[in-house]
Amino acid sequence: MREFNVTGICVPGKHYMADTSEKLSKVIALIEKGKYFSINCARQYGKTTTIFLLEQKLPDEGYTPIRISFEGVNEGMFDNELKFSRDFIDLCSWYFERRGLLTESEIWKEDSVVDFNSLSKFLTKICRNKKYVLMIDEVDKSSNNILFLRFLGMLRDKYLARSAGQDETFQSVILVGVYNIKNLKIKMVQAGTHQLQDGEARINSPWNIAIDFKVDMSLNIKEISSMLSDYENDHKTGMDIEAVATEIRAYTNGYPYLVSRICQKIEEELDREWTVNGVEEAIKLMLLEHTTLIDDISKNIANNKELDNMMFRIIALGEKYNYNAVDVTMGIGLTFGFLIRQGKEVVIGNKFFELLLYKHYAQKIQIDRNIRKRTVPSEVIFDGRLDMQLAIERFAQHYYEIYRASLKEFIENECRLLFLTYLQPLINGGGFYHVESETRDAKRMDIVVDYGDEQFIVELKLWYGEAAHDKALDQLVGYLARKNKDVGYLITFDFRKENNTGAPKTEWVEHGGKKIFDVMVGV
Repeated sequence: MREFNVTGICVPGKHYMADTSEKLSKVIALIEKGKYFSINCARQYGKTTTIFLLEQKLPDEGYTPIRISFEGVNEGMFDNELKFSRDFIDLCSWYFERRGLLTESEIWKEDSVVDFNSLSKFLTKICRNKKYVLMIDEVDKSSNNILFLRFLGMLRDKYLARSAGQDETFQSVILVGVYNIKNLKIKMVQAGTHQLQDGEARINSPWNIAIDFKVDMSLNIKEISSMLSDYENDHKTGMDIEAVATEIRAYTNGYPYLVSRICQKIEEELDREWTVNGVEEAIKLMLLEHTTLIDDISKNIANNKELDNMMFRIIALGEKYNYNAVDVTMGIGLTFGFLIRQGKEVVIGNKFFELLLYKHYAQKIQIDRNIRKRTVPSEVIFDGRLDMQLAIERFAQHYYEIYRASLKEFIENECRLLFLTYLQPLINGGGFYHVESETRDAKRMDIVVDYGDEQFIVELKLWYGEAAHDKALDQLVGYLARKNKDVGYLITFDFRKENNTGAPKTEWVEHGGKKIFDVMVGV
């Protein structure tokens, strides 16, 4: 019986998998043209599964694949050209031996190779009249990549010579890893395995012959639906496949690990609740677990203050960052999938990461400001229902107490996250919230809170005058109409000195045919 898999390679027949045949066809089209390229995606993004599937398909297209990995190789391989060249040939020979292709394995055994020059000559001989496709997985796992960069330089020279009709080499070379070759040196500097010399570029690449790999590795709704269809054919749950796939895509942006993890949670821990609500319940469970992916996010934020600051400003302040190809901090965020390009801007990679980061930064503020955790009043959660009006009133009452000794610049940066800090224990376990990405900016943030069978729309604003406040009411009315809701909540943080009383102003107003609880919080 097939199952959902979130560790290692996904294997047809053993695991439920998205149909990525269109992606594979695009990759094979590049191979047919003799292109060299890198497949660089965040961790657990299906890279290894992709080249495994490619390996199975290439022989039918007339190519001989060689799939090797640098994960787990002896670190001595990178000591010098002799060891690297010999070990590289051994890896290729062992690949064919494992697959039972003993004749091919013998062809790849060569004792005369002692350096890159003799390795180049060996490759010229062995690649004559043979369409080898070399796939190197985990290229960023080696401890000293300077030698590897020189190896790539040798392959580049052979590629250029082949283009001029003066050499033979691999039909195609595919490098697979988290880091792009152009920023491998950044990784090495961060890891302390390489020290930049005077005038040495932080970013340079011996792989400038490689084309940009533009195949989108995220899973679209059609691909997610194909996996769910296979599951539904086996189990006959009656799920609305398109609705569930759309909801999964909305939270994950097609991040393969997250897609499979949601499905795994529904299958194994949520009694097969294949509904939109089941997807949300799976997300709740995932936000509470400690996985290698979450650990990876925590580690990289802790080790890179510039990236931490950039993501905080995007999350908390709604700041916009235009894509900048030479911004090293932005490049690291994109490399790990924490950020993605969206038009001309970079944004947080997906809604799950947003929820995770909101929780992280809210808790950080609580610790940094020494904010005491408060017991949830029994009257705020009563008989399984959330009294949002009372919850907001209680928040407004103690907001001034928390921040009366703080500086204004800190308050403006943190006030909206503080509300999430307050909200989180109220709904913990029984509810769920998310921030609408399209309405998050320096002036506005909409929060959708689900608790039990009720949904609440809360808009958070900073005070920018009466006209802006009226516009905020109009915006909230429009958003309520799109969500088919009649009641909403508006919290405005007012930093005017003349309003520095600490006493919140609350009232219910009718606006645009909607009922809105309008709260002004001063400091």
